[in-house]
Amino acid sequence: MGTCIAYCIAKTFNFNDLRDYFIDNYRTTVYRDCIHVLKDPGEAFIFSFGVVVFWGLMHDTAQRLFDELEQFSNDTHGDDIMEEFSFSEGNEQLRIHEDHLYLTTGDVLEKIALSHGLAQTVKLAELEIMAQETIESTHHIPINIAKKGKTQLSRREIAMMRGKLFLVETDINLNFELLDTPEFFWEFPEVEYIYETTAKYLDVKPRIEILNKKLTIIRELLNMLADEMNHKHSAILEWIIIWLIAIEILLFLINEYGKFLK
Repeated sequence: MGTCIAYCIAKTFNFNDLRDYFIDNYRTTVYRDCIHVLKDPGEAFIFSFGVVVFWGLMHDTAQRLFDELEQFSNDTHGDDIMEEFSFSEGNEQLRIHEDHLYLTTGDVLEKIALSHGLAQTVKLAELEIMAQETIESTHHIPINIAKKGKTQLSRREIAMMRGKLFLVETDINLNFELLDTPEFFWEFPEVEYIYETTAKYLDVKPRIEILNKKLTIIRELLNMLADEMNHKHSAILEWIIIWLIAIEILLFLINEYGKFLK
């Protein structure tokens, strides 16, 4: 029996530099958006979106790889975002039960299929943290509106919140293939069912749907505030134009009155 740990280290890796480094220093095989590093008695799968999955590695070896990966990381974070499982090989049927991975052959394709699902779940956990921070930062807005009928946020603050929200939604739905089956399985469709089993066990798609619903509510709130701000801005401009016209008329009348007196 061994231990499998998936870590989300950073938002992304400098994947080309990382790939070259590991090819030069380790027994390495490169797949689509994934690097397989063999380090007896265990192995690791490194994903371009800032995640690594360790299989059966000793603690010191895993820590050394972890430190090396940080050199190629973009936007590292201090949170320990990880999932830990036990695993065994030589079982009659592949399944997951009570955080134990029952592997059949334990070969590379079987482990990489499982690793894709594990990598997606820790990446999703990172995005859930980012989304929760956005939710908490906007929590006071509907309360203030309910109590005072208005918000003290400026147009710039609202625009910044909308931008941050858009980045989270983009990462969930576009950047990290959380909604799609990874391209790796185009080449190895025979192990796609293993990935699907893992994703189903970890509730990847339901979690994405719930997260998107939460973000949709916040987006609608911020859009409403932005529309209100735009309306206020337009109203101010209209009054400025009215006053400018009034001043121009007044100046015209003064000028005409002066001519009349002459």
